[in-house]
Amino acid sequence: HATDRLAQLAYVEAQGELKVPFNDALPTREEQLSTLRNTEEFDVLVVGGGATGSGCALDAVTRNLKTALVERSDFSSGTSSRSTKLIHGGVRYLQKAIMKLDYEQYMMVKEALHERANLLNIAPHLSAPLPIMLPVYKWWQLPYYWAGIKMYDLVAGSQCLKSSYVLSKSKALELFPMLKKDKLVGAIVYYDGQHNDSRMNLAIALTAARHGAAIANYTEVVHLLKKPDPKTGQVKVCGAHCRDIITGQEFDVRAKCVINATGPFTDSLRKMDNQKTPNICQPSAGVHIVIPGYYSPDNMGLLDPATSDGRVIFFLPWEKMTIAGTTDTPTVVTAHPIPLEDDINFILSEVRHYLSPDVEVRRGDVLAAWSGIRPLVTDPNSKDTQSICRNHVVNISDSGLITIAGGKWTTYRSMAEETLDAAIKAHNLSAGPSRTVGLMLDGGKDWTPTLYIRLVQDYGLENEVAQHLAATYGGRAFEVAKMAQVTGKRWPIVGKRLVSEFPYIESEVQYAVKEYACTAIDVIARRTRLGFLNVQAADEALPLIVEIMGKELQWTEQKKKEELEGAKKFLHLEMGYKARSEQLSKTTEISLTAQEIARYKKRFYKFDKESKGFITTVDVQQVLEIDENALHEILNEVDLNKNGQVELDEFLQLMSAVQRGQISDSRLAILMKTVEEGLDLRRPVSVDRSGGGV
Repeated sequence: HATDRLAQLAYVEAQGELKVPFNDALPTREEQLSTLRNTEEFDVLVVGGGATGSGCALDAVTRNLKTALVERSDFSSGTSSRSTKLIHGGVRYLQKAIMKLDYEQYMMVKEALHERANLLNIAPHLSAPLPIMLPVYKWWQLPYYWAGIKMYDLVAGSQCLKSSYVLSKSKALELFPMLKKDKLVGAIVYYDGQHNDSRMNLAIALTAARHGAAIANYTEVVHLLKKPDPKTGQVKVCGAHCRDIITGQEFDVRAKCVINATGPFTDSLRKMDNQKTPNICQPSAGVHIVIPGYYSPDNMGLLDPATSDGRVIFFLPWEKMTIAGTTDTPTVVTAHPIPLEDDINFILSEVRHYLSPDVEVRRGDVLAAWSGIRPLVTDPNSKDTQSICRNHVVNISDSGLITIAGGKWTTYRSMAEETLDAAIKAHNLSAGPSRTVGLMLDGGKDWTPTLYIRLVQDYGLENEVAQHLAATYGGRAFEVAKMAQVTGKRWPIVGKRLVSEFPYIESEVQYAVKEYACTAIDVIARRTRLGFLNVQAADEALPLIVEIMGKELQWTEQKKKEELEGAKKFLHLEMGYKARSEQLSKTTEISLTAQEIARYKKRFYKFDKESKGFITTVDVQQVLEIDENALHEILNEVDLNKNGQVELDEFLQLMSAVQRGQISDSRLAILMKTVEEGLDLRRPVSVDRSGGGV
């Protein structure tokens, strides 16, 4: 295998530099669509713009095949943006491989570790090694886990990121002070990779576009085109009839070979090809939640391999927040999976298990939640259809439709290579071997760890904003910085933020349009990650985002309104806002003692001086000097019947929910408490949130 690899690299060297026709400016979406419409015949048409589909397009175009890709929603809008954000070889699978002496599982881990190293290398701006701690609570487990993790290092060989090591109990607590202390005997730390999944997916797709692939999002396949093969008379797939969802225009895209890379929707495209095809996808939902960054150390994750019901729980720092997950439940295939309250509470209770009792994990701390559908597959080529394989499957139908299904994020590149090898062979396309090993992704080539310093010095951006731009756009960060508006302040000179507590700036929205963003959801979910990090902050930024996009894309007032509503609905259902806002609803019972009720009433009447039984913005303004707009928002969060005033019972419900931890950081509760504590009332109180949250 190693000699093959060397031979392949030698071939790539001999072929010389790849041509990158669109290195400077990307074609617009309109230009891409016109190429799709007017090209007589492509060599390859990929259906699906997730990690696997984009990987296939990049693999094809760099082998000099004429390549097209269509995606019916946005790049990375499905499972690829809803992952655990890890680039990993799969410690669990190695354990199974050793326990069951399963060679196939072992090879799968080995391949994933090779791919992990490659991905960290080709997109250094978007990915980094992350140390992950395994806490150990029984003495006998220490050597057992240690041996397993050392095997993981050994299998990685020269591609081991950093060596794993053992920690004493006191060292472990020093690094992870929130850990439960009792029964802890020590910990083992190993390294895996972590990335910004939707940006990585986008980088793969944009790299394909820069190399000349015609790619278009919001373009769906209505039906497949077929024609009889002149030699055998057998009917073959020869392209697809597509619809541009934004304009409604329909057109044919002809291709020698069509690749189905539609993730959870694999079967619907296979059935388009042949109604009688059996299903191979067994979708499973994985829910993740985001909680504030203070729940985990800045640069160390946690993995509990033995939860109460055998699922693995991850606890990872990501984008200055903490991701916790995940669940694994059979589900139906849907384009809009919704995180359920039960799943959110399951993850919270698991998290409570191994955090110290003095850290109170509150339901109100969940800033966002999402569900991603894992497209697990049963191998259509094997006798035993029941066995779900964690690996991927490449399948060629009688009519020549090539399906790539299953697999995982980390191995997208090798899956694409295998898929194209199969496609080239089945359709007699003339192309050499794959050239994607070591091929830098968009923004990776000019990135250096100190790039952000140049951004601060050359443009006068805030340090945090510069670091974010460098880590998101790599060498292309300068293009975003050049578009940034002057703030009019002494510092930062440029770069107006979309919301105060996140480093996203307005010019990123303009740049997102160049990166094929067509809707406000594309911007909050996949170009920036605001929706995944804090639904309330995303909701707050929406009007501004819609305004900026509207200018770029010439939207009418009606269109702006629709975009705003669509994005709010997305946050509400798919990002967990609904589950969150239901924490304070009319049915919230008031579980307070008589003493507490008396105390809170007193607090309420400090504002309601005329004993009307409700408070309005005017009442609060007499006690506190606060900007009126901010005040309306603050009261609106608590005003359940939306009559513009907060009644006494609404206030008591709020205090009861705050006490139970269902709600954290309610601005009204915090402000009124401050007043009661008799702070100097002449001083305006800042209403910045203490870390987001309702």
